[in-house]
Amino acid sequence: MASIPLQVTIPAVAAVAAYANARFLAYYDLELLKAIVPTVLGGAWKRYRDRVNLFYQLENLATTKSSENRVFLRFEDRAYTYAQAYDTVLRYANWLKDRRGVKRGDLVGLDFQNTDTFIFLVLATWAIGASPALLNYNLTGNPLIHCVNKSTARLVLVDPVVAGNVNEDVRSALGGVIFEVVTPELEQEMLAMDSVRPADELRSGFKDKDMAMLIYTSGTTGLPKAAIISWAKAATVANFTFRWLGTNVNDVYYTAMPLYHSTAMLLGFAHTLAAGATFAMSRKFSTSGFWNDVRKHNATIIQYVGETCRYLLSAPPIIDPVTGEDLDRKHKVRAAFGNGLRPDVWNRFKERFGIETIAEFYGATEGTFATWNKSRNDFSMGAVGRSGSLYNLIFTREVAIVEVDHVTELPRRDPKTGFCTRAPRGEPGELLFRLPPGDIDSRFQGYYGDEESTSKKVMRDVFSKGDAWFRTGDVLRWDNENRVYFSDRIGDTFRWKSENVSTAEVAQVVGLHPAVLECNVYGVQVPSHEGRAGCAAVVLKPSCLVQTSGEAARAPRPTDDTVKSLAEHIKRGLPKYALPLFLRVVPEGGLQATGTNKQQKHNLRSEGVDPARTGEDEVFWLRNGTYVKFGVADWKELNGGNVKL
Repeated sequence: MASIPLQVTIPAVAAVAAYANARFLAYYDLELLKAIVPTVLGGAWKRYRDRVNLFYQLENLATTKSSENRVFLRFEDRAYTYAQAYDTVLRYANWLKDRRGVKRGDLVGLDFQNTDTFIFLVLATWAIGASPALLNYNLTGNPLIHCVNKSTARLVLVDPVVAGNVNEDVRSALGGVIFEVVTPELEQEMLAMDSVRPADELRSGFKDKDMAMLIYTSGTTGLPKAAIISWAKAATVANFTFRWLGTNVNDVYYTAMPLYHSTAMLLGFAHTLAAGATFAMSRKFSTSGFWNDVRKHNATIIQYVGETCRYLLSAPPIIDPVTGEDLDRKHKVRAAFGNGLRPDVWNRFKERFGIETIAEFYGATEGTFATWNKSRNDFSMGAVGRSGSLYNLIFTREVAIVEVDHVTELPRRDPKTGFCTRAPRGEPGELLFRLPPGDIDSRFQGYYGDEESTSKKVMRDVFSKGDAWFRTGDVLRWDNENRVYFSDRIGDTFRWKSENVSTAEVAQVVGLHPAVLECNVYGVQVPSHEGRAGCAAVVLKPSCLVQTSGEAARAPRPTDDTVKSLAEHIKRGLPKYALPLFLRVVPEGGLQATGTNKQQKHNLRSEGVDPARTGEDEVFWLRNGTYVKFGVADWKELNGGNVKL
């Protein structure tokens, strides 16, 4: 057999390997598996040693010579080493146990903005085998009463900054609950306690599925639900993500997202603790203060959620007052990690601020699985997850995207078999995660004290008799290149002209117009028409508005050229059935968002385009290929059935 020259063989093998690597994403699978395997093994070791409580991670770092003096926490002008934080946590824990009678298994409500005290109190509850219920500090009245009631907490500790939310109505409605404002004087009382380590018996015997904390859903369409975050979930998310992202002990991870939410608490704080790195935070998000904080703390990783990156992109550059230097790229950030970064913002954000890596994920607070996309180029821009062929072989059995009936807002079942149908590759469908049918709560602990809501998230007999799957309620697409894209939230997608319209995909096109700072798309009911017509609520750049003053300034009016250009842009980018037939121009700050900068559609959808309900906002409708002013007379014409859209 003739031999092949080495100089021919090596390049040929290298070329084949490179092709296979690109085609099957072998390198990406390897990165995922290098994060998964040690996470799984580490979890098993902690179970064996009875160390599932995250308090032990702090203790280990605080009592090890190589890490005890490493900075653990940065907040405003304060910094704490791991040893200093551990000492403080022990004092707070003993105060909770000895002065307030908190016992193992109790829930303690924490109503705080992001502060160092909040972090210490979370760790202190864990130190004595209790669990924190993380309350949204924006809540007042009935929603706050509901959340405290659901938690069953008898003690709620309150940040002085938000103490006004706990008024007499709240206190009287929750007569058996002690609300205590953590004033500087009370903190001194806590710090005066002995730094004695609570006994292991308080933390011993916890199982993976036991509760580490309660984190509430946003409650955009009803009252918030209290999702149980298990020890296994908290540890798995933290340990997997720090390995996958490559976070090391020299990193400074910065967040301005609220710690009462899972993204900041699990993928921020717990992630950093698992890595033994430094966690930096601000009290709350500020567009103008974000990058100054990033530079102040020398952050190397930043966190975003929802429209955060869009808000940062819409802000003017920060100029050094002395040198005149543009400070947009004056930082040490190597990665931005979060969820909800829209494709129309993705590259513009990377390029303006010089961010090398976007690490985007998809997941839900109460969910049992997640998707991950670490992106350094355009191949996976806008995707919420990706994987290679090997990873797919292992995990395809755990994940499914199924066809949806958008009338019933449920996965569609075959009328003959009664089972669901997987959506073809590239087609949208609801994302489902497999659950062990005989042991659901080992993977999904559900909502605390709410069996009805918990049961609605579990779907049975999906592909075979007796199987069980977790419903995400979200529509995603999994393409032929193994990239996963978010399409819409079930209930946001609407039907028009017998077609399903994805609000997220329409918003992406509208948001690419240079005049648009922010866009929220939703379906509205119109008289004498079936389905819902598309409406885009937009915030426009000031330069694209007619300059007004006084009362008129509160109702921004776009220039004629802007309206014409928007119509042309939208028609080029969307099929006819998906065109937003209505355009609502809102002032800057006029689009409602959650505390994690995620857009809310509920109020916009309920207001529709009725001039009596849209306030001072100008509304336009698409007529003869362009947008024209929509007023009371036009609404009457629609009501009379005289206009067909």
